[in-house]
Amino acid sequence: MTPDFPQPRAAGCPFDPAPGLGGEPVSRVRLWDGSTPWMVTGYADVRALLADPRVSVDVSRPGFPHTNAVSKARDARMKTLMQMDAPEHIAHRRLMTADFMLRKMEALRPRIQQAVDELLDGLLAGPNPADLHEAFALPLPSLVICELLGVPYADRVFFQRVAGELVMDGGDPGRALAASEELNGYLEELTQRKSADPGDDVLSRLAAGQYRTGAMTLREVAVMGQLLLVAGHDTTANMITLGTAALLAHPEQLAAVRDGADPAGVVEELLRYLSITHTEARRVAREDLVIGGQLIRAGEGIIAVKSTANRDPAAFPGDPGALDVRRDARHHVAFGFGAHQCLGQPLARVELETVFRTLFRRVPTLSLAVPQEELVFKEQAVFYGVRELPVTW
Repeated sequence: MTPDFPQPRAAGCPFDPAPGLGGEPVSRVRLWDGSTPWMVTGYADVRALLADPRVSVDVSRPGFPHTNAVSKARDARMKTLMQMDAPEHIAHRRLMTADFMLRKMEALRPRIQQAVDELLDGLLAGPNPADLHEAFALPLPSLVICELLGVPYADRVFFQRVAGELVMDGGDPGRALAASEELNGYLEELTQRKSADPGDDVLSRLAAGQYRTGAMTLREVAVMGQLLLVAGHDTTANMITLGTAALLAHPEQLAAVRDGADPAGVVEELLRYLSITHTEARRVAREDLVIGGQLIRAGEGIIAVKSTANRDPAAFPGDPGALDVRRDARHHVAFGFGAHQCLGQPLARVELETVFRTLFRRVPTLSLAVPQEELVFKEQAVFYGVRELPVTW
């Protein structure tokens, strides 16, 4: 019998991939619409697939594996870097590469450290227990991406609300589309203002260099801004919350973090272990190809499962199902691989390293305020995470 995709995580194992994702390296799965794309689970095969020019990310191609009705409706409405093949993808990505270069992100460390410390000051001065997600994990990347893009941080309640509706994969597709349209309208108006009075930020550079010159429409700039704004805060916020929950659930690993484990290594292992992209990496074959010994025909959908690739013992010796913050996990595929790997990964790494270097030093007695079994995880979302993380200290 062909298993369904996606699948729920096992009760009591919220940090592990769904148990039904194991088994054969390349096999069929059944989606909500009855289609049966291929699922690829091994590390080497996933990397090979994500780097293969014979597969496409174009969601309009017949056979592309939409994981649910919301995802299909959202993909049909908005074309971003994530849905572009070369050469269009190369041209659009090049517009933003300089703004997210490693050297530029490293230069932000002092500002990010300042933001982390100020947020922790507020947490410690506030009520105890508190929701770490709301008080710390969500505000930090929101503040940083706002400053980079030139989005007023004062508008965070608005864009966090619509972003939250946009990335949910359950319920009415119309709700996600309405959220996308609302956010696009906001960013179009902001782009027009920046076109008239540009500052030193990403949206100002797009407004002056692309919109004002006629190279891009107002909607195209807004769509690009929407991708950067949503992905720039929601992914990192979920990683902070989920990573903290994982460390609190593994006291020996938390002790290693407190004892001075390399923050960069801690972050790479958390990225490997958690792999928060819930809908995985989806492609459609442009021509016949062989992956893992299996012939995949042109027009057939493919789902590359990064979460199982990151638990592959062939790539991560020992016990890849265990969290080990001293493991060398730098070769994980949590950010993808190939041409479409995450543009913002240098920023995410700097933010996460600063957080996990500082959080348990500043709040050494941090612990869950509720039993782990009471945490509610985001099963119906693009990015996996915890809805709330009640903590005490």
